[in-house]
Amino acid sequence: MAKILINKHDKFLVKDLNNDFHTKHGYFKKQDLKKTSSKIKSNTKKEFTVFDPYFIDLYRKIKRDAQIIPLKDIGLIVSETGINKNSKVVDAGSGSGALCCFLANIVKEVITYEIREDFIKIVKKNIDFLKLKNIKIKNKNVYDGISEKNIDLIVLDVPEPWKAINAAKKALKIGGFLVSYSPTIPQTQDFINKVNINKNFVHVKTSEIIEREWEVDGRKVRPRSQAIGHSGFISFVRRI
Repeated sequence: MAKILINKHDKFLVKDLNNDFHTKHGYFKKQDLKKTSSKIKSNTKKEFTVFDPYFIDLYRKIKRDAQIIPLKDIGLIVSETGINKNSKVVDAGSGSGALCCFLANIVKEVITYEIREDFIKIVKKNIDFLKLKNIKIKNKNVYDGISEKNIDLIVLDVPEPWKAINAAKKALKIGGFLVSYSPTIPQTQDFINKVNINKNFVHVKTSEIIEREWEVDGRKVRPRSQAIGHSGFISFVRRI
């Protein structure tokens, strides 16, 4: 069991509760770290609140190798598709496993497809770290087919998403969503053009999310110097 330490200025994830935790603010005694929803002080009298981590606290600490889909884009996928505790989702490719892990915290089951064994090792570590029990990993190319049926959502984060359209047709239930996440417009264009000539799908929308965080300090209110700009184009398609 991990713990979160937080005050107005800093936040720490404490993974080992069997030893004192050392920071730039001094160290916290291991017996204090085991308290829940309490105020504790370091040996230098710096006060922090300690509590059990939420899923998002742990999620932000997952291991990364391949570029992950950022939270701003995952949020759009979740809100536009309305997935819930009864949903069954296919994710391809896994990459570092960020998307499949986040979705697994919401839905009934996630099956993630990945062709690279080095990425699969990272995904397994992240699944274990987050203690998720509803993810199945397949070392398989999604272009070659999806064996699952009656899927509510398929998310494609692959170089040539149009090659998976036929596989998605057989796997999705009627009304289910096919979402393609691509970093470039040519990929997006090729995918949507294939969708538009396929009688089994309808293109709902393609969006890009730009996030600009603001700093608020008294009367000083301004955008932070570096915005989270382009990360990917998200195309939403439905099975008809």
